[in-house]
Amino acid sequence: MVAAAAFAGLAAAVLAADGGTIVFEAALHRWALENRPTPVVTVLSAMTTTGTGITPYAVALCAGLIAARPLDAVRDRHTAIRLALPALVSAAWLALGQALRFALMAAIARPRPPAEDWLTHASRGSFPSGHTTTSAMAAGLLVLALLVRRPPAYRLWVGLTVVWAVAVGVSRVWLGVHWAGDVVAGWLLATVWTLSAALITAAVARTRSQPRRLRRPSRPGGSSSSWSSDRTRREGRKA
Repeated sequence: MVAAAAFAGLAAAVLAADGGTIVFEAALHRWALENRPTPVVTVLSAMTTTGTGITPYAVALCAGLIAARPLDAVRDRHTAIRLALPALVSAAWLALGQALRFALMAAIARPRPPAEDWLTHASRGSFPSGHTTTSAMAAGLLVLALLVRRPPAYRLWVGLTVVWAVAVGVSRVWLGVHWAGDVVAGWLLATVWTLSAALITAAVARTRSQPRRLRRPSRPGGSSSSWSSDRTRREGRKA
């Protein structure tokens, strides 16, 4: 998978830099520091808060609710359960993705940009960006659900969802708390996670669509074919 390979290559470059920056990061960081008009900072500060906390999980729950009808796996249960199950699975998938991101962050342990450059709070390691990864994973789930369900104006909602995820990532660099590579890595990891969800969903859908094969009961002491032949001969004698 291209996204996975790109993430691995970027992670390798970050590790090789040993706490330093890679090719394009220093220039982008310097540009962000030199271009911080107050209205832009205000908008980006508001946008960056949506990349963590309840907002991504609300997006993931919405994705599950939208996908509930075509991806319903419990048709014979109550409607509320049919709606709740995909929503909970979607939120759990996001939580699992966050756990993966935490593990990668701890393993790579990349330092953030200098604290004097920050315009918002930040903590822990820098790679991959947590806000970027979480918002992009949630956005990926919503985009996937919209493409499957195709509600009215779904193209507009797909576009707005992508813009939101991109804006959260850009805000992390502009506010000085991440290197650009951290953000790109977050987008790549989220892409891998979303495609994995799509593949699993498709596999489940194929399994459910396959007709169940009915097996004839076997006669004690004989095969099902001999049982069928004996029954045919008995019906012929009766006729």
